Amino acid sequence: MEEIQQNFTPAPPHDLEALRAAVARVKEEVRKIIVGQDNMIDLLITAILSNGHVLIEGVPGVAKTLSAKIIARCISADFSRIQFTPDLMPSDILGTNIFNFKSSEFEFRRGPIFSNIILIDEINRAPAKTQAALFEVMEERQVTIDSTTHLMSEPFIVFSTQNPIEHEGTYRLPEAQLDRFIYKIEVGYPTLEQEVKILTDFQERGGVNDLKKISPVLTAAELKKYQGEVRKVYIEPKLVEFIARIIAKTRDNPDLYVGASPRASIALLNASKAMAAIRGRNFVTPDDIIYASKPVLRHRIVLTPEKEMEGSSANQVIENFMKNIEIPR
Repeated sequence: MEEIQQNFTPAPPHDLEALRAAVARVKEEVRKIIVGQDNMIDLLITAILSNGHVLIEGVPGVAKTLSAKIIARCISADFSRIQFTPDLMPSDILGTNIFNFKSSEFEFRRGPIFSNIILIDEINRAPAKTQAALFEVMEERQVTIDSTTHLMSEPFIVFSTQNPIEHEGTYRLPEAQLDRFIYKIEVGYPTLEQEVKILTDFQERGGVNDLKKISPVLTAAELKKYQGEVRKVYIEPKLVEFIARIIAKTRDNPDLYVGASPRASIALLNASKAMAAIRGRNFVTPDDIIYASKPVLRHRIVLTPEKEMEGSSANQVIENFMKNIEIPR
């Protein structure tokens, strides 16, 4: 994308060198195993800095799960992986009250969702009642069991994966669930050169992806500090209006049956701040907003039946209406 000429200055200024250095170290660890996928890695990092959840979609074997596991290992925090299956129950995720015969009282036994970084593999493999168990915890970062509320510890970030081409034995995520993800990342195939490097590196590693080689570079406290710094990144009022215009364009668009909600506006605001921060700026530019618009919006809009029959995609519709929005300068 051609760089847009702009005149934006930060106010108030603050130093992001430590954050940039931490991001560089995370990328260095990721590249020990992952080849390419720079867009996905940038989006995963900005999602963490925005304290947002991520849906990663791609065909099997393009390193969706592996990338999420490596990013999680770069942070010194609790990690749990949940493999979603058709027989999984909400209590298998959230936990349940169990009667203790010694104390003659019920005790809450926490489920695997009580962690800092959670990887949900094949989220659309579990039925609707299990998917719905994530509604409260992903939005409010708390779980309510038998009228008792259990708060999650910070950071609390969910990475989820799904396969876009296989529909047998899967359950489509409802719009309310999709809206809780800050991004939907679409992972494509590597290039020929990247594929050769993948094979070469894999052979040099002895045919294994040893995650023990990945060293933690961030503590939970440092991550919380950097998330606070991202929230302080300055955005000019005209860029706030630019974000609002983008979201409004999804609501009066003849190609769309459902537009984006104010939660999408907030997601785009937070994502653009994080994008500016990892690029070394303490102020947002239109490029940051434009770059984040597709992953923020593609899972939040619903095309009309006519556009779907034409074979149009959410990405194409976003590209089309973005061309008609004046970019602040």
